[in-house]
Amino acid sequence: MTQLDSGGIPNRLFFRLFQTGNVLQRQVQKEMGISTVQWAVLGALSRTGYEQGVSFNELTDYLVVSRQNLDGVLKRMERDDHVVRVPHPEDGRARLVRLTETGQTYWNNLQERIQEFYSQGLHGFSFDDSVSLLHYLNKLQGTLTDITLEPTKAPEPE
Repeated sequence: MTQLDSGGIPNRLFFRLFQTGNVLQRQVQKEMGISTVQWAVLGALSRTGYEQGVSFNELTDYLVVSRQNLDGVLKRMERDDHVVRVPHPEDGRARLVRLTETGQTYWNNLQERIQEFYSQGLHGFSFDDSVSLLHYLNKLQGTLTDITLEPTKAPEPE
């Protein structure tokens, strides 16, 4: 097999990741009634040690989302009284994002559906399959963050 022949596997792999992400987003919205980013925000803010909140920048880094995307999601979640932005106790310019009592209750009430979602989504995967997939996704995420390509020039008009 030549280098060009093997180009099909990476293309198919990255396209399948793209499709899988889209299916996940669609199914979460359909079955859970929230977006994947809302789900991730609720999960991130409900972690032990984050009861007082987390900075906006830390949250964008943790979730690996853009500031614009997160800001829009947080605005919707604030309207639903699931999160609140409060002044940072040590930095008057910064704000912390934290779950409200309503948000914590909402998150707690989702737990049974989340476990069923996971169960159905991983149906047919053994424990070892799940651990292996997690390992390889972590490995891929790490290598993706290390990619550095030379800038390309815009094509010249003909």
